[in-house]
Amino acid sequence: MQIAKRSINIIIKVLPILSFTVPLLILYSLYPKSFEATWTGRTFYIFFLWLASLEMVLSWEKLQTSKMNKLRFIRTGAFIIALLLPTMYVVTANYYGLNDMIKDLARKNEVPAANWTPLSMEYLVFAVLFAIIILQAHGIGGLMDFSISVLFLGTIGLIYTINYLYPNGRFLPFQFLVPTTASLAANVLNLMGYRTLWLGISDGMPAFKAWDSQGRTSPTFAIAWACAGVESLLIYTVTILLFLKKTIIPWKHRIVYFIIGAVVTYFINILRIVAIFVISINKGDWLTFHDFYAQLYSITWIISYPLIIIGSRALWRKISTKVVSKPSIIPT
Repeated sequence: MQIAKRSINIIIKVLPILSFTVPLLILYSLYPKSFEATWTGRTFYIFFLWLASLEMVLSWEKLQTSKMNKLRFIRTGAFIIALLLPTMYVVTANYYGLNDMIKDLARKNEVPAANWTPLSMEYLVFAVLFAIIILQAHGIGGLMDFSISVLFLGTIGLIYTINYLYPNGRFLPFQFLVPTTASLAANVLNLMGYRTLWLGISDGMPAFKAWDSQGRTSPTFAIAWACAGVESLLIYTVTILLFLKKTIIPWKHRIVYFIIGAVVTYFINILRIVAIFVISINKGDWLTFHDFYAQLYSITWIISYPLIIIGSRALWRKISTKVVSKPSIIPT
Protein backbone atom coordinates (compact mmCIF):
# COMPACT_ATOMS: atom_id res chain seq x y z
CA MET A 1 0.00 0.00 0.00
CA GLN A 2 2.81 2.39 0.92
CA ILE A 3 4.60 1.61 -2.34
CA ALA A 4 1.43 2.41 -4.30
CA LYS A 5 1.05 5.74 -2.50
CA ARG A 6 4.66 6.65 -3.16
CA SER A 7 4.24 5.79 -6.83
CA ILE A 8 1.12 7.98 -7.08
CA ASN A 9 2.94 10.84 -5.37
CA ILE A 10 5.86 10.58 -7.81
CA ILE A 11 3.55 10.44 -10.82
CA ILE A 12 1.53 13.47 -9.68
CA LYS A 13 4.72 15.47 -9.11
CA VAL A 14 6.08 14.70 -12.56
CA LEU A 15 2.84 14.96 -14.56
CA PRO A 16 2.61 18.79 -14.62
CA ILE A 17 5.92 18.97 -16.48
CA LEU A 18 5.16 15.95 -18.67
CA SER A 19 1.84 17.53 -19.70
CA PHE A 20 3.83 19.96 -21.86
CA THR A 21 5.81 17.24 -23.64
CA VAL A 22 3.16 16.42 -26.25
CA PRO A 23 2.23 20.04 -27.13
CA LEU A 24 5.90 21.00 -27.45
CA LEU A 25 6.56 18.00 -29.69
CA ILE A 26 3.61 19.03 -31.86
CA LEU A 27 4.96 22.58 -32.08
CA TYR A 28 8.42 21.25 -32.92
CA SER A 29 7.01 19.12 -35.75
CA LEU A 30 5.19 22.17 -37.13
CA TYR A 31 7.81 24.88 -36.54
CA PRO A 32 11.24 23.25 -36.01
CA LYS A 33 13.08 26.47 -36.86
CA SER A 34 11.29 28.34 -34.08
CA PHE A 35 13.11 26.17 -31.54
CA GLU A 36 16.40 27.44 -32.96
CA ALA A 37 15.59 31.06 -32.07
CA THR A 38 15.57 32.60 -28.62
CA TRP A 39 14.23 35.98 -29.70
CA THR A 40 10.69 35.61 -31.09
CA GLY A 41 11.18 31.87 -30.99
CA ARG A 42 10.46 28.86 -28.80
CA THR A 43 13.88 28.04 -27.36
CA PHE A 44 12.70 29.56 -24.09
CA TYR A 45 10.43 26.53 -23.62
CA ILE A 46 13.54 24.43 -23.05
CA PHE A 47 14.60 26.78 -20.26
CA PHE A 48 11.07 26.66 -18.85
CA LEU A 49 11.23 22.86 -18.63
CA TRP A 50 14.63 23.13 -16.96
CA LEU A 51 13.39 25.67 -14.42
CA ALA A 52 10.23 23.68 -13.68
CA SER A 53 12.28 20.50 -13.20
CA LEU A 54 14.69 22.32 -10.90
CA GLU A 55 11.83 23.73 -8.82
CA MET A 56 10.29 20.27 -8.63
CA VAL A 57 13.54 18.78 -7.32
CA LEU A 58 14.12 21.59 -4.81
CA SER A 59 10.53 21.30 -3.52
CA TRP A 60 10.37 17.51 -3.66
CA GLU A 61 10.06 16.84 0.07
CA LYS A 62 7.61 19.68 0.61
CA LEU A 63 5.39 18.45 -2.21
CA GLN A 64 5.58 14.94 -0.83
CA THR A 65 3.96 16.04 2.43
CA SER A 66 1.17 18.01 0.73
CA LYS A 67 -2.41 16.91 0.20
CA MET A 68 -1.92 16.04 -3.44
CA ASN A 69 -2.29 12.33 -2.73
CA LYS A 70 -5.94 12.94 -1.77
CA LEU A 71 -7.16 13.45 -5.31
CA ARG A 72 -10.56 11.81 -5.62
CA PHE A 73 -13.54 11.84 -8.02
CA ILE A 74 -14.26 15.39 -9.22
CA ARG A 75 -10.82 16.68 -8.27
CA THR A 76 -9.19 13.80 -10.13
CA GLY A 77 -11.26 14.56 -13.22
CA ALA A 78 -10.40 18.25 -13.02
CA PHE A 79 -6.71 17.39 -12.70
CA ILE A 80 -6.82 15.12 -15.77
CA ILE A 81 -8.59 17.79 -17.81
CA ALA A 82 -6.04 20.38 -16.70
CA LEU A 83 -3.22 18.08 -17.84
CA LEU A 84 -4.81 17.84 -21.30
CA LEU A 85 -5.35 21.59 -21.72
CA PRO A 86 -1.88 22.46 -23.13
CA THR A 87 -2.26 19.84 -25.87
CA MET A 88 -5.84 20.92 -26.56
CA TYR A 89 -4.74 24.53 -26.93
CA VAL A 90 -1.92 23.70 -29.35
CA VAL A 91 -4.19 21.51 -31.48
CA THR A 92 -6.98 24.11 -31.51
CA ALA A 93 -4.61 26.97 -32.27
CA ASN A 94 -2.72 25.27 -35.08
CA TYR A 95 -5.28 22.94 -36.64
CA TYR A 96 -8.64 24.60 -36.01
CA GLY A 97 -7.95 28.22 -36.86
CA LEU A 98 -7.44 29.82 -33.45
CA ASN A 99 -4.09 31.30 -34.49
CA ASP A 100 -5.68 32.79 -37.60
CA MET A 101 -8.41 34.34 -35.45
CA ILE A 102 -5.74 35.89 -33.19
CA LYS A 103 -3.94 37.32 -36.24
CA ASP A 104 -7.16 38.73 -37.70
CA LEU A 105 -8.05 40.34 -34.40
CA ALA A 106 -4.57 41.87 -34.18
CA ARG A 107 -4.83 43.25 -37.72
CA LYS A 108 -8.24 44.78 -37.01
CA ASN A 109 -6.70 46.55 -34.02
CA GLU A 110 -3.76 47.68 -36.20
CA VAL A 111 -1.11 45.78 -34.26
CA PRO A 112 2.16 46.38 -36.20
CA ALA A 113 3.41 42.77 -35.91
CA ALA A 114 0.04 41.02 -36.16
CA ASN A 115 1.46 37.82 -37.67
CA TRP A 116 3.59 37.23 -34.57
CA THR A 117 0.87 37.71 -31.97
CA PRO A 118 -0.05 33.98 -31.75
CA LEU A 119 3.43 33.30 -30.38
CA SER A 120 3.12 35.76 -27.51
CA MET A 121 -0.39 34.46 -26.80
CA GLU A 122 0.98 30.92 -26.74
CA TYR A 123 3.50 31.81 -24.01
CA LEU A 124 0.86 33.60 -21.95
CA VAL A 125 -1.65 30.75 -22.27
CA PHE A 126 1.00 28.18 -21.34
CA ALA A 127 1.85 30.22 -18.23
CA VAL A 128 -1.80 30.27 -17.16
CA LEU A 129 -2.32 26.56 -17.93
CA PHE A 130 0.81 25.51 -16.05
CA ALA A 131 -0.38 27.54 -13.05
CA ILE A 132 -3.80 25.81 -13.22
CA ILE A 133 -2.18 22.37 -13.37
CA ILE A 134 0.06 23.12 -10.38
CA LEU A 135 -2.92 24.45 -8.42
CA GLN A 136 -4.87 21.26 -9.14
CA ALA A 137 -1.96 19.06 -8.10
CA HIS A 138 -0.45 20.92 -5.16
CA GLY A 139 -2.64 23.86 -4.21
CA ILE A 140 -1.53 27.43 -3.48
CA GLY A 141 1.62 26.28 -1.72
CA GLY A 142 2.66 24.31 -4.79
CA LEU A 143 2.07 27.33 -7.01
CA MET A 144 4.53 29.28 -4.86
CA ASP A 145 7.04 26.45 -5.24
CA PHE A 146 6.75 26.68 -9.05
CA SER A 147 6.43 30.47 -9.18
CA ILE A 148 9.70 31.04 -11.06
CA SER A 149 8.83 28.80 -14.01
CA VAL A 150 5.26 30.14 -14.19
CA LEU A 151 6.37 33.77 -14.19
CA PHE A 152 9.23 32.96 -16.57
CA LEU A 153 6.71 31.91 -19.23
CA GLY A 154 4.46 34.86 -18.43
CA THR A 155 7.34 37.34 -18.61
CA ILE A 156 8.45 36.06 -22.02
CA GLY A 157 4.88 36.30 -23.30
CA LEU A 158 4.51 39.84 -21.94
CA ILE A 159 7.83 40.97 -23.43
CA TYR A 160 6.87 39.56 -26.83
CA THR A 161 3.47 41.25 -26.62
CA ILE A 162 5.05 44.63 -25.87
CA ASN A 163 7.51 44.17 -28.71
CA TYR A 164 4.73 43.36 -31.18
CA LEU A 165 2.63 46.30 -30.05
CA TYR A 166 5.57 48.74 -29.99
CA PRO A 167 8.27 47.39 -32.36
CA ASN A 168 11.68 48.90 -33.12
CA GLY A 169 12.23 50.49 -29.74
CA ARG A 170 8.97 52.44 -29.60
CA PHE A 171 8.24 51.37 -26.03
CA LEU A 172 10.03 54.23 -24.30
CA PRO A 173 10.06 52.82 -20.72
CA PHE A 174 12.27 49.97 -21.99
CA GLN A 175 14.24 52.14 -24.43
CA PHE A 176 15.64 54.64 -21.92
CA LEU A 177 18.63 52.39 -21.00
CA VAL A 178 19.58 51.66 -24.59
CA PRO A 179 21.64 54.80 -25.47
CA THR A 180 23.91 54.19 -22.47
CA THR A 181 24.26 50.50 -23.31
CA ALA A 182 25.06 51.28 -26.94
CA SER A 183 27.62 53.92 -25.92
CA LEU A 184 29.37 51.49 -23.57
CA ALA A 185 29.40 48.84 -26.32
CA ALA A 186 31.06 51.35 -28.67
CA ASN A 187 33.67 52.10 -25.98
CA VAL A 188 34.42 48.40 -25.58
CA LEU A 189 34.87 48.08 -29.36
CA ASN A 190 37.28 51.03 -29.27
CA LEU A 191 39.29 49.36 -26.48
CA MET A 192 39.48 46.22 -28.62
CA GLY A 193 41.09 48.21 -31.45
CA TYR A 194 38.02 48.81 -33.59
CA ARG A 195 36.89 52.27 -34.65
CA THR A 196 33.29 53.36 -34.28
CA LEU A 197 31.17 56.12 -35.78
CA TRP A 198 28.19 57.33 -33.77
CA LEU A 199 25.31 58.20 -36.10
CA GLY A 200 22.88 59.62 -33.56
CA ILE A 201 19.31 58.52 -32.94
CA SER A 202 17.32 56.89 -35.74
CA ASP A 203 13.57 56.45 -35.07
CA GLY A 204 14.26 56.58 -31.34
CA MET A 205 17.09 54.05 -31.57
CA PRO A 206 20.82 54.85 -31.18
CA ALA A 207 22.76 53.90 -34.30
CA PHE A 208 26.44 53.42 -35.01
CA LYS A 209 28.82 51.39 -37.16
CA ALA A 210 32.30 50.00 -36.62
CA TRP A 211 35.30 48.93 -38.69
CA ASP A 212 38.67 47.28 -38.13
CA SER A 213 42.24 48.21 -39.10
CA GLN A 214 41.83 46.46 -42.47
CA GLY A 215 38.87 48.66 -43.41
CA ARG A 216 36.24 45.94 -43.03
CA THR A 217 33.05 47.57 -41.79
CA SER A 218 29.91 46.44 -40.05
CA PRO A 219 26.43 47.42 -41.18
CA THR A 220 24.90 50.39 -39.42
CA PHE A 221 22.98 48.94 -36.53
CA ALA A 222 20.09 50.81 -34.90
CA ILE A 223 19.68 49.33 -31.44
CA ALA A 224 16.27 48.73 -29.88
CA TRP A 225 15.60 47.66 -26.29
CA ALA A 226 15.23 44.02 -27.28
CA CYS A 227 18.67 44.03 -28.95
CA ALA A 228 20.22 45.81 -25.95
CA GLY A 229 19.11 43.07 -23.58
CA VAL A 230 16.47 44.94 -21.60
CA GLU A 231 14.34 41.80 -21.79
CA SER A 232 17.11 39.79 -20.10
CA LEU A 233 17.23 42.32 -17.25
CA LEU A 234 13.47 41.88 -16.79
CA ILE A 235 13.75 38.09 -16.84
CA TYR A 236 16.68 38.29 -14.43
CA THR A 237 14.76 40.53 -12.03
CA VAL A 238 11.71 38.26 -11.94
CA THR A 239 13.77 35.06 -11.62
CA ILE A 240 16.24 36.20 -8.97
CA LEU A 241 13.69 38.01 -6.81
CA LEU A 242 11.48 34.93 -6.68
CA PHE A 243 14.48 32.71 -6.00
CA LEU A 244 15.80 34.92 -3.19
CA LYS A 245 12.32 35.15 -1.69
CA LYS A 246 12.27 31.37 -1.33
CA THR A 247 15.60 31.25 0.51
CA ILE A 248 16.56 31.95 4.12
CA ILE A 249 19.50 34.08 3.01
CA PRO A 250 19.84 37.26 5.14
CA TRP A 251 18.40 40.39 3.54
CA LYS A 252 21.77 42.16 3.29
CA HIS A 253 23.19 39.20 1.41
CA ARG A 254 20.13 39.08 -0.87
CA ILE A 255 20.66 42.73 -1.86
CA VAL A 256 24.34 42.06 -2.62
CA TYR A 257 23.47 38.96 -4.68
CA PHE A 258 20.83 40.89 -6.61
CA ILE A 259 23.17 43.80 -7.43
CA ILE A 260 26.03 41.52 -8.49
CA GLY A 261 23.74 39.50 -10.75
CA ALA A 262 22.21 42.63 -12.28
CA VAL A 263 25.65 44.10 -13.04
CA VAL A 264 26.81 40.86 -14.68
CA THR A 265 23.57 40.61 -16.69
CA TYR A 266 23.96 44.19 -17.89
CA PHE A 267 27.62 43.63 -18.82
CA ILE A 268 26.67 40.48 -20.75
CA ASN A 269 24.20 42.59 -22.73
CA ILE A 270 27.01 45.01 -23.63
CA LEU A 271 29.21 42.12 -24.75
CA ARG A 272 26.31 40.76 -26.77
CA ILE A 273 26.17 43.97 -28.83
CA VAL A 274 29.96 43.96 -29.17
CA ALA A 275 29.88 40.36 -30.42
CA ILE A 276 27.29 41.21 -33.10
CA PHE A 277 29.53 43.98 -34.45
CA VAL A 278 32.65 41.80 -34.39
CA ILE A 279 30.89 38.94 -36.16
CA SER A 280 29.47 41.26 -38.83
CA ILE A 281 32.88 42.90 -39.43
CA ASN A 282 34.40 39.44 -39.93
CA LYS A 283 31.59 38.55 -42.35
CA GLY A 284 30.06 35.97 -40.05
CA ASP A 285 26.41 35.07 -39.70
CA TRP A 286 25.56 37.84 -37.26
CA LEU A 287 21.80 37.45 -37.81
CA THR A 288 21.82 33.85 -36.53
CA PHE A 289 23.89 34.98 -33.58
CA HIS A 290 21.43 37.81 -32.91
CA ASP A 291 18.38 35.55 -33.06
CA PHE A 292 19.75 32.62 -31.05
CA TYR A 293 23.17 32.69 -29.40
CA ALA A 294 23.00 36.32 -28.23
CA GLN A 295 20.01 35.72 -25.97
CA LEU A 296 21.46 32.36 -25.00
CA TYR A 297 24.35 34.13 -23.26
CA SER A 298 22.19 36.04 -20.81
CA ILE A 299 19.55 33.33 -20.26
CA THR A 300 22.24 30.73 -19.51
CA TRP A 301 23.71 33.10 -16.94
CA ILE A 302 20.30 33.91 -15.42
CA ILE A 303 19.29 30.30 -14.83
CA SER A 304 22.79 29.36 -13.65
CA TYR A 305 23.16 32.20 -11.15
CA PRO A 306 20.80 30.71 -8.51
CA LEU A 307 22.83 27.49 -8.66
CA ILE A 308 26.02 29.53 -8.25
CA ILE A 309 24.53 31.19 -5.16
CA ILE A 310 23.48 27.84 -3.67
CA GLY A 311 26.84 26.25 -4.44
CA SER A 312 28.92 29.17 -3.14
CA ARG A 313 26.97 29.33 0.12
CA ALA A 314 27.27 25.57 0.63
CA LEU A 315 31.02 25.78 -0.01
CA TRP A 316 31.37 28.73 2.40
CA ARG A 317 29.49 26.84 5.13
CA LYS A 318 31.74 23.85 4.63
CA ILE A 319 34.88 25.97 4.85
CA SER A 320 33.56 27.87 7.88
CA THR A 321 32.69 24.62 9.66
CA LYS A 322 36.17 23.26 9.10
CA VAL A 323 37.78 26.46 10.39
CA VAL A 324 35.60 26.50 13.53
CA SER A 325 36.08 22.80 14.25
CA LYS A 326 39.86 22.92 13.76
CA PRO A 327 41.47 22.26 17.18
CA SER A 328 43.57 25.01 18.68
CA ILE A 329 47.27 24.31 19.21
CA ILE A 330 48.37 25.25 22.72
CA PRO A 331 52.09 26.04 22.93
CA THR A 332 54.04 24.16 25.55
